[in-house]
Amino acid sequence: MQIVTDTGMDMYLPPELMPEGPIHVIRQAITLDGKTYLSGKDIQSDELQELLLKTPSFPVTSQPSSGDFAEKYRQLAATDPDILSIQMSSGLSGTVNAARAGAEMVPEANVTIIDTKTLCAVLGWQVAAAARALKAGWPKEKLIALIQRIGDASESMYTLDDLKYLIHGGRISHMKGLLASLLHIRPLIGVEKVGGTYAQLGMARTFERALHGLVDLMKKYQAPGTALRVQVLHSYNPTGAARLIELIDPVFKCTWMPSMYMSPALAAHTGPSMVGVAFAPQAIFEGLP
Repeated sequence: MQIVTDTGMDMYLPPELMPEGPIHVIRQAITLDGKTYLSGKDIQSDELQELLLKTPSFPVTSQPSSGDFAEKYRQLAATDPDILSIQMSSGLSGTVNAARAGAEMVPEANVTIIDTKTLCAVLGWQVAAAARALKAGWPKEKLIALIQRIGDASESMYTLDDLKYLIHGGRISHMKGLLASLLHIRPLIGVEKVGGTYAQLGMARTFERALHGLVDLMKKYQAPGTALRVQVLHSYNPTGAARLIELIDPVFKCTWMPSMYMSPALAAHTGPSMVGVAFAPQAIFEGLP
């Protein structure tokens, strides 16, 4: 069996948690000022944000085509027809639908497609854990259950200091976004688990208070002192990320994953100010290969 995913994923993990085998990534495209880049291949997040700071234009992202998936499935099926395709949330992208259409074009492949209803760091955790478990010989049904277990136990949320990219991309309504910008409100946004869409979890009047608000939300999901896996990612805001880590660390017993830039395909929708956190009880990762 082989694993396919997409660039809605961030997989920045310590070496001991990184799978050794190949994970096949289908890339979203980003177009800015007439030039198109493949996320994570032609452009990295810091490079994208540096370009955004120099232009009044907004980036446009494009999901992979069904043909992109079909080409990869066909290539992989030549050596192993069993494929586990682990995709970012259908509530935030049409990538899952493209994967399904691509699978129908390759009858020689036995493709199992998983709509994770999540993205970013949590999707990376799911893909990495599945890849390691696959190498350890776990059957497909057990891999699928593992992916679901990590998704059910994990939470993702973020805030940002500038809403114009979310407004332009339609991630928040134009009217609400403009009002929030005029009032200098920073939203606290999470990924809900039913539809896998963004949900507003709160708001704050300053970015510092928004970071405190993320920690307060974490305490609603997990009791202070709980042993957690935690990962803070950012689009182009290492100072904000470091401050959020500073606020979280005394509250929980943290197993920290590396703090890094998020995927360019995701950061294109937030602009440079975004800081986010993913977390889950450390216990769900115990006993994994």
